[in-house]
Amino acid sequence: MLFDQFRPGVLDRLGLGHAALRQANPRLVICALTGYGQTGPLAARAGHDIDYLARAGILGGQGPASGPPAVPGFQLADVSGGLWCAIAILGALRERDRTGQGAVLDIAMTDGAVGFASTTLAASLAGIPVKRGDEVLTGGIAPYRTYGTKDGEWMALGALEPKFWMTFCGAVGLEATMDALVPGPHQAAIQEKVAAVIGSKTRAEWEEFAKAHDCCLEPVLRPDELARDAHLAARGLFFTMPTPRGPVPQMRLPITPRDAEPRPAPRSGEHTRAILLEAGLTDPEIDALIAAGAARAG
Repeated sequence: MLFDQFRPGVLDRLGLGHAALRQANPRLVICALTGYGQTGPLAARAGHDIDYLARAGILGGQGPASGPPAVPGFQLADVSGGLWCAIAILGALRERDRTGQGAVLDIAMTDGAVGFASTTLAASLAGIPVKRGDEVLTGGIAPYRTYGTKDGEWMALGALEPKFWMTFCGAVGLEATMDALVPGPHQAAIQEKVAAVIGSKTRAEWEEFAKAHDCCLEPVLRPDELARDAHLAARGLFFTMPTPRGPVPQMRLPITPRDAEPRPAPRSGEHTRAILLEAGLTDPEIDALIAAGAARAG
């Protein structure tokens, strides 16, 4: 298994191109992660997450219609690029078990970001013009938007289904018309009514409201509030891990084993000898590599 994070052509210049490596070892699985892919006019271009999201149409549909495209608060293309790699690698390894053949996996972060925009892009692919901020899932309807509270905080309303919209409206005294679930010019008046209702109470009051009414209403938490959130605390999402450098705050991922003792990242060279021994090298050979500066042992 080889993971290639260089721009296309770098390994070829080093004499380690994908084709040459696969010829030497047909079972080899090579995963190449780049911004724009191994082929195409932009293959050699530099970029960052915001660039990939721009090319993928994500930014073009993000943010209010009256303002500039909104930059997401996390690196969607970067993080999802790693996830697509993991999925592709697992599939390639399983296929190798079946056929004995490896593969070259061409994973582009831009391609991956496009995949996440399928719902928003559906209308565009069907030939229907898409306007930023006017679609169902981009703030275009009153039941699926963020609203300011009396104390300057924010609430997120996600009442997409009629039952949730009806529950919310019934509890706050609004008429639950079904045209609220469809984008259009009529939305401005409905959104104004909901904004006035949400703006009449504090975030804490709306949190209590959400406990009593099942209508997909949640507070917009700031990053500094997460570690104190009761639900996330109950889920054990945040914890402190002891390390030789002192305690380090950590957060769990969905696949982090909950019954495993967390261990810190290895120090530079800590596992070098064990890994090289497992690869078939002898201790004298490893000593020679270390002496030559080709390897480092902790």
